[in-house]
Amino acid sequence: MSVSEPTANVPSDAPAHCPGTQSEDAGKASACAGCPNQQLCATGPKGPDPAIALVKEKLADVRNKLLVLSGKGGVGKSTVTALLSRAMAHRNPDQNFGVLDIDICGPSQPRVLGVLGEQVHQSGSGWSPVYIEDNLSLMSIGFLLGSPDDAIIWRGPKKNGMIRQFLTEVDWGQLDYLLLDTPPGTSDEHLSATTFLKGTDGSWGAILVTTPQEVALLDVRKEISFCKKLAIPVVGVVENMTAFVCPKCTTETQIFPARTGGAEQMCTEMEVPYLGQLPLDPRLTKCCDEGKDFITEFSTSPTVKALGEIVTKVRQFFGDEKHQQ
Repeated sequence: MSVSEPTANVPSDAPAHCPGTQSEDAGKASACAGCPNQQLCATGPKGPDPAIALVKEKLADVRNKLLVLSGKGGVGKSTVTALLSRAMAHRNPDQNFGVLDIDICGPSQPRVLGVLGEQVHQSGSGWSPVYIEDNLSLMSIGFLLGSPDDAIIWRGPKKNGMIRQFLTEVDWGQLDYLLLDTPPGTSDEHLSATTFLKGTDGSWGAILVTTPQEVALLDVRKEISFCKKLAIPVVGVVENMTAFVCPKCTTETQIFPARTGGAEQMCTEMEVPYLGQLPLDPRLTKCCDEGKDFITEFSTSPTVKALGEIVTKVRQFFGDEKHQQ
């Protein structure tokens, strides 16, 4: 059984050979017979989503956009997003950075970045993001919930609408980097973000996060294929939780053995850049739970050193640092 390539304008419950919601044949083709979306497609507006142009206008002052992806849950995307954003903000205090949490059903960034309970404010220019540092801001649906325990029980279209609203109504100001923390998988949120970011000016790309064991690599391979099919530039792959670092003696122990060569071997096979490894430091978990800045709290940790090398490679991809000769 073959699976067709993903397209951003085909409903998830559409029949085979769906012409797409933007086609002139939408709701009229023979394949539309019996589809629950037939009437909606036949009467709905055709052509490109008008929000694409609005997103382009709203993000005109955002130089670089960076998606943080992984086909697997629990590999540390949110932690890596927070670490990257803090590390870049520390390294370049004269530049501005933003984090957009588009994990609609599981927003982690307010807690990880230490602003749980904060509220966003609305002005004539849109929603104002919450500031972590003078040059680092965050927007998340977590700020819009009455309680951190509230569940978001939405189907795809409503989640997509929320992402559209974030990209068109948040007043980021001038940003050098906007990092987008995504949920696991290759579904609605990823298709929406990709559709909108493709239409923007400036540079964009994706970092993929994995852990060393094959059960994670299997799904990350799918995510790499997703990026290739949708022409998403791959900045590289980060192998997270590569080894446990003892906080007392800093001895490293392999917790998740890379029995098939780990992320580095996968990157060689799939011809994508390998950015490096992040060791597992239990103090990092504690900092994430408490919303503290791990980089300044434990600046001598091997994880911080490894993170600095990854940040350099990311900035080199976007042309903000020169490659070493």
